Amino acid sequence: MKFWNWVKNESGRTLYLEGYIAQESWWDDEVSPKQFKEELEENEDDIIVWINSPGGDVFAAAQIYNMIKEYKGKVTVKIDGLAASAASVIAMSGDEVLMSPVAMMMVHNPATIVWGEETDMKKGIEMLSEVKESIINAYEQKTGLSRNKISHMMDRETWMSAKRALDLNFCDRILYSEDDAVLSDAVTNGFIFDKATVTNSLASKLSKTKSSQPAKGQTFNDKSKTKADQLFKRLELLK
Repeated sequence: MKFWNWVKNESGRTLYLEGYIAQESWWDDEVSPKQFKEELEENEDDIIVWINSPGGDVFAAAQIYNMIKEYKGKVTVKIDGLAASAASVIAMSGDEVLMSPVAMMMVHNPATIVWGEETDMKKGIEMLSEVKESIINAYEQKTGLSRNKISHMMDRETWMSAKRALDLNFCDRILYSEDDAVLSDAVTNGFIFDKATVTNSLASKLSKTKSSQPAKGQTFNDKSKTKADQLFKRLELLK
């Protein structure tokens, strides 16, 4: 199951990145990354990338970031719902990044699961430290903020409204507003929804997906249920 979808029309191509980034691991996988790159480079026209994702595989996000940065056409990223964790890294690849006035962005430290003896634990810590540095590279290049400030934002797990993201240069403009100053009071004041509300909202949507009955002519297999369970586990990383 792909987490990306291309839509072609008279105005050009639009890429939609929705849900968990790389449900199937891209690590040592030549199929998914290759397919994504082939679809991306099918043409050299300007493209729009819509993002609504809670994050996912940081290595997949890194590959997508690099592919988009290498793309010859102009890339406009539009965030309509959520660009959290690894999805926020992909957002940094756009030549221009726009956010809906009701969208959210979240940055935090990478996480993983390590098992074994003491040396394995130390290797895991070293790996996470290096992964964090690589993520900071993407944020630093886009925002111009100091690495120290970005690191502290990731340590705190920072949630940003569109206005806050604009103030910190994580995005370039806010959608649907001719004048960035003409916004609702909530957005103008940089209001940030608390993470529990956002996380619970995501969990609620996933729950409906799991419990919904198949439409006429549609079937849900055990594999799809397993993926939904995995989404719940991975969502816990956002808390």
